[in-house]
Amino acid sequence: MSHSHVQDVIVIGAGIIGISIALKLQSEGRQVLVLDRSGVAAETSAGNAGAFAFADVIPLATPGIMRKAPKWLLDPLGPLSLRPAYALKILPWMWRFWRASSATKYHSALTAQASLMTLSKAALERQIQATHGNALIRHEGQLQLYEGEAEFNASLASWQTRKEHGVAFELLDSPEAIAKIQPGIHPRFTHAGFTPEWKNVVDPALWTQHLATAFNKKSGKIAVSTVRAIEIKEDHVLLKGDTADYQCHQLVVATGAWSKTLAQSIGDNLPLDTERGYNTTFSSSEFDLKTHLTFSNHGFVVTRIGKGIRVGGAVELAGLQLKPNFQRADVLLKKAAAFLPTLDISAGKQWMGFRPSMPDSLPVIDYSSNSKRVVYAFGHGHLGLTQSAGTAELVATLLSGETPSIAMAPYSVERFKTWF
Repeated sequence: MSHSHVQDVIVIGAGIIGISIALKLQSEGRQVLVLDRSGVAAETSAGNAGAFAFADVIPLATPGIMRKAPKWLLDPLGPLSLRPAYALKILPWMWRFWRASSATKYHSALTAQASLMTLSKAALERQIQATHGNALIRHEGQLQLYEGEAEFNASLASWQTRKEHGVAFELLDSPEAIAKIQPGIHPRFTHAGFTPEWKNVVDPALWTQHLATAFNKKSGKIAVSTVRAIEIKEDHVLLKGDTADYQCHQLVVATGAWSKTLAQSIGDNLPLDTERGYNTTFSSSEFDLKTHLTFSNHGFVVTRIGKGIRVGGAVELAGLQLKPNFQRADVLLKKAAAFLPTLDISAGKQWMGFRPSMPDSLPVIDYSSNSKRVVYAFGHGHLGLTQSAGTAELVATLLSGETPSIAMAPYSVERFKTWF
């Protein structure tokens, strides 16, 4: 089966990035078809923590991090682990991650991350208003928790960095001060940083579906179809699929962790890999969670999803093919039960997802190096939901041929070619 009709714009990917892009393009008068192998929010966008983490401006690759990494990586159930079966495959990514942690590259990435966060924060408000989505947004803030004064003091430089980039916060120095915001936390957590402007969605899958519904209501089209390769033609782009081929004047690749092979099919070999995240969701909970909780040094969060609670996080470097290791989810649950003694952790549903990650923590938002008919929008790591509305506005600007409102070089498809 083949489609001879040439579409205006095709977006590959119906996660939060792809749907946000499709909706933005539609608002500018473009005719958009979205293709996804599984459907709306059927992969990573369904199981994240639901946070708009605009306060998280600091890249993962910080100066000195590689001195700590070996200890983390060797613990198979720790906050950051590397599956032995994947070690050789991820070495090139790890090498670039190490390069990204140099002082110069770190500060450049920090500036770029903050710039994208500022744009995305404003773009989210525009998206919420345009789709009448206020009822799906929670304004409950976030507590970042520390065990003891030494751990807290070690975090102060990061809070100063946030302050320099306009993040509002309050530092707390006692269990009593913490309990005023969130009762029920074990007193071993003596210090915290509270970011009151932090927002969450009621449910990330529901939010993505809300945007998709708004897109559909204005004649947007979403189809379940697997695209295997892209071919650049003289006056259009050809998409080779399992059951159908498609043609379009302009194409957006927003398939998250699965974007690498599509980019390779048109000559762009990008250092995209995956950070697997694990969580457990309880459909209902008696624990009165009042704010998003981040246990940074344990690598996980506790957040409200619908009427229930989600406990999840951690990073596992293991690619797309290896089987899940749900012991990692079990470890997070045991910690959550110890840190929140009245939390009932029975009868939860486990999940594992793939975060699409670049070594410098910055996404790729750029034209393909081989054609301006193709724009990439992937590699957002932990920040896909956070940066989705901002990414959508940037992609729409690129497709229109206009100049984006922020410097785009940090998100360039070419940026790793000089990293020797």
